[in-house]
Order: sequence, then structure tokens, then C-alpha cells
Amino acid sequence: MSEASDKNGQKGGWGETVKVVIQALLLAMVLRTFLFQPFNIPSGSMKDTLLIGDYLFVSKFSYGYSRYSFPFGLAPFSGRIWEGKPQRGDVAVFKLPRDNSTDYIKRVIGLPGDTIQMIDDRLYINGKAVKRERLDDYIETDRYGRTERVARYCETLPNGVSYETLDLTPNGAADNTQVFKVPQGHYFMMGDNRDNSADSRVPGSGVGYVPLENFVGKAEILFFSVEDGEPAWMFWKWPWTVRWNRPFKTL
Repeated sequence: MSEASDKNGQKGGWGETVKVVIQALLLAMVLRTFLFQPFNIPSGSMKDTLLIGDYLFVSKFSYGYSRYSFPFGLAPFSGRIWEGKPQRGDVAVFKLPRDNSTDYIKRVIGLPGDTIQMIDDRLYINGKAVKRERLDDYIETDRYGRTERVARYCETLPNGVSYETLDLTPNGAADNTQVFKVPQGHYFMMGDNRDNSADSRVPGSGVGYVPLENFVGKAEILFFSVEDGEPAWMFWKWPWTVRWNRPFKTL
């Protein structure tokens, strides 16, 4: 084979490699934009449903698409297309209304037109107390072996969706609130870790009532989880740092 043939072969090989890489990137972008986007949990506001170090997939198609469904908010349309309504009890990712760039994840508690209030640790929707059942304490052990017990409850919303909440402090700062009237086209969001969540109850949190346009997607399934403070990329530590009981948990 001649030197010219070798060079042509090398050019052809590099060309095919570049083509494959570009196609893979385009496919990944399409999947991320229209189907599923990965997120990781950086705070404990949704304990014990979601823990720091959890990685999950959010379905982008559940609520339709807005400009926040696209990278950098670059969308060729305004409003929302193929619109789907968030349901009470959904765990959803949304853009913080204050800056429209920060991703938050909370649970949908109030729908448009609802009244929401906290009285003595209890959640009231449209003037009625939400059913709540006391469970065993949530027990957390830190890396130094210290344990903490937190009161845990099972809360059941009017549509039958049940989930667990934590109550760090009885009658804490956000356990007694004013009556919130959710405007049309907006939603009231709360964290499951009730005393450690900046959400729609908390003045100055930047959350307030979340417009439908700000919803990014519905949290569907955990695909990976590592202990708090452990980098996920250190694969050689996985036998000891991965929470093996959490992957493939649905939300």
C-alpha cells in the first residue's frame, strides 16, 4: 500500500470518528431535551424521599415543553406546548421564579385555586387537614458514627398520593403560616423535610407560587446514589460508598 493510500485511510478514519462523535452528541442532546434529563440532589430538603448524593432521571415530556426545557432557555416558541398539568404529589424539577436559572426540586402540594396553610405542624388544603400518620423515627448516621433521630410521618393527599415527611422541630418557623391562595396557572411547592426546606411557604426563598412555564419535568426514577460527601466519579470506592438499596427506586 502506498503512502498516499495510508494518509487517505487515516483521514477517512478520523472523519468517521468525528462523524460518530457528532451523532452521539446530537442524540444525547435530543434525549436530554425531549425525553429524560439527569439531575443530582445537592441538599436535604426532600429527605427522606431524596437524599444528598442521589442521581435521578426527570421526564421532560410529562408536563410538555417550555423554553426551560431547552439548554440555556433557547426555544423557538413562547409559552408551553403539548402541555401536561402537574398533579398533586408529583416530585418535580422547576426553575426558581426569582432568577429563572436555578433548578429546584420539590413536591407539588397546591394546585391553581387551592388554599394552603400550615397549622401546628399540620398541612391544610382548602381548609381540611391532610391525613397524617406517625411512623418510626428516621435514623441517620453520619460518617463519624453519630446518629440522629427525626420524627417521621406518612402524609396522604386528597388524591390518594402518600409519601413520608420529616419533622425536625415541632412548631418550627414554617409550621404555622398564613393562608396561601394559589393563583391560576401557578403551583405551591413544598419539601418533604418540612423544617429544612426553602419552598413556597418561606418568604424571601425566591420560590413563591411557581408558574407552569417554569416546570422542567417530573422526577421519575433514581439511577445512582452515593453517600453524602463522596464524589460519584471515584468508582474504586463504590463498594463502600454506593447506597445499593436506592438505585432503580421510583418516585
